[in-house]
Amino acid sequence: MKVHERIDGRLRTFIESQPMFFVATAPTGPGGHVNVSPKGMAGTFVVLGEHRVAYLDYHGSGAETIAHLNENGRITIMFCAFQGPPNIVRLHGQGRAVPVDEPGFAGLLAGFPEAPDTHGVRSVIDIAVDRISDSCGYSVPLMSYEGDRDLLIRSHERRSEADLAEYRRVKNAVSIDGQPVFGKV
Repeated sequence: MKVHERIDGRLRTFIESQPMFFVATAPTGPGGHVNVSPKGMAGTFVVLGEHRVAYLDYHGSGAETIAHLNENGRITIMFCAFQGPPNIVRLHGQGRAVPVDEPGFAGLLAGFPEAPDTHGVRSVIDIAVDRISDSCGYSVPLMSYEGDRDLLIRSHERRSEADLAEYRRVKNAVSIDGQPVFGKV
């Protein structure tokens, strides 16, 4: 394993070329569930600086990441090379969710000029990276990338902004551990 001082050069190129990444968060203390979520879609992850990254968080079945970030901010992003030379890159840091209805959302959203569609984004996850490392990835399988799925985008096209706000209120109000996600419960 190698620890890097910053995200630049080949490391940045590797990160920006990955079609998929994983997000890991956990609540504070010994209880609660650790969450790991696969993410993808071209244009939904950006490197904003040598120690700052962000990704678009679309409405979905759960909101564990946001709940955990609200509680303690801890987050790890992991990229795996499924094609080409083996490599695993981990970005550890402190994250914050900036929901669609908060000041600063539009400014962060503007940093994703290549996102396929931003209707359905419930927040931007903004991460201050404090540890950058890579490891061999020798056991990560080789897999072929066929393209992005469009099901999430298509499902959100059918929903108005009011529908999405109601979805957040009803289906994303609390985490699986009962932590509040958007405001107080």
